[in-house]
Amino acid sequence: MATVTLRGARTQTNGALPAVGAPAPDFLLVDTDLQNRSLADYRGIKKLLNIVPSLDTPVCAASAKSFNAEARDDVVMLVVSADLPFAMERFCRSAKLAQLRPLSLMRSRKFAKDYGVLIQDGPLAGICTRAVVVIDEVDRVLYTELVAEITRQPDYERALAALDER
Repeated sequence: MATVTLRGARTQTNGALPAVGAPAPDFLLVDTDLQNRSLADYRGIKKLLNIVPSLDTPVCAASAKSFNAEARDDVVMLVVSADLPFAMERFCRSAKLAQLRPLSLMRSRKFAKDYGVLIQDGPLAGICTRAVVVIDEVDRVLYTELVAEITRQPDYERALAALDER
């Protein structure tokens, strides 16, 4: 378990982020066309997973916009949340975030459990805490950040720098 805070109040996650250098856990998430997506769908390209509680919050929206602005051809920018795919699509369309690929926990919390980001207690129990995971082309973890205070932004500079590591 890891401890994070929500406005200073301590809360627990179910585990720890995958280790840097380890194989990334596979996942089954739902895209905005209600299609299942797994890690294999993105093999051969680097992946930045922007894991957020909900795009319907100012901090999550800001992180989505920031990572969208840094998108490039050799990386797929995935934003993962408990939001329904319809809401995620509406948010991305209205904010003009064409570079993001939203993925929902709609059908399962297995992703959140396997990546150690499932909040166990407090008002956000059952959804993801804020984290960033960068995965290389062959699905090895390059970088992770568990944001200590859920209402704060991730370290964009370090996450983006990890995309250039080899």
